[in-house]
Amino acid sequence: MKNILLIILINALRLSAMETETLHSSASVYYENINFSNSLQKENGNVYGVGADLHYGVSELQVTYERGETNTIQPPLSDDLKTDKLFFKYGHKINEKLAINLHSISILNDNIAITDKGQGYGVGLEYSFSDAFSTSFTQYYSDYYDFDVYQSDIKLAYKVEIDKFHMKFSSITKYINIDESNANIFTKNAKENYLTSGLKFHSHYQSYHFGFGAYFGERIFAIMNDGLKVQHHSMRIDRTYVLGIGKNISDFVLRAQYIFQRAEELPLKNKNVYTKNTRFIVSHKF
Repeated sequence: MKNILLIILINALRLSAMETETLHSSASVYYENINFSNSLQKENGNVYGVGADLHYGVSELQVTYERGETNTIQPPLSDDLKTDKLFFKYGHKINEKLAINLHSISILNDNIAITDKGQGYGVGLEYSFSDAFSTSFTQYYSDYYDFDVYQSDIKLAYKVEIDKFHMKFSSITKYINIDESNANIFTKNAKENYLTSGLKFHSHYQSYHFGFGAYFGERIFAIMNDGLKVQHHSMRIDRTYVLGIGKNISDFVLRAQYIFQRAEELPLKNKNVYTKNTRFIVSHKF
């Protein structure tokens, strides 16, 4: 399956490169500080990321590499956590109404989790009813050594402009199914199915941006952020709140986000674990 997706991606890139020149692209770097409260496994950590968003005519390629370093509590863990992840997303607009997306997710390294070397794949379709209203469906598959995860995302989006304010409202529902092939500590206390829903709002006025979002309902081993994030540790998350602000300065976009989550560490059945993330993102358009 991995080879098939790679062949499709390479051929699509060749076609898109012949269509037209780059319209608008960007490169980004980000830093994220994470603090854990009431955790029996983790204390705090840092995440570093670099990525590119390349547009060629009706095609788009997003690539992100992410490095994470987390201080852990020892015991029960034997070492501090270090992770490396690589994300690809390719989108192609078939016509004015329909677009297709392909996803690839690689956990290159996780020195303490059984999800080390895990792979994720996804394919999605987006349909625009009008310039204002669109919907999409994406099916993901995560392949870990001891278990597999099937995730289905349904998203609705509505855009509106009032005076000089540009606003976008989105809703997303995620259905997650866990298929255990080998008995393991990560899925021992997990349910087979999870359902979670989220609401998002984003607006911009002149050079300023503002957004917030919230997720309700339980999720675990979820692929997030349109395939550019993956939660591959055994934490059942049931609350997520996100607040973000940003500003355009010449060809740069500066953004800051605050993310609050409530979770349960399933291997230890430790409830009311709170994570507080502060993320800073700098993008350069070219």
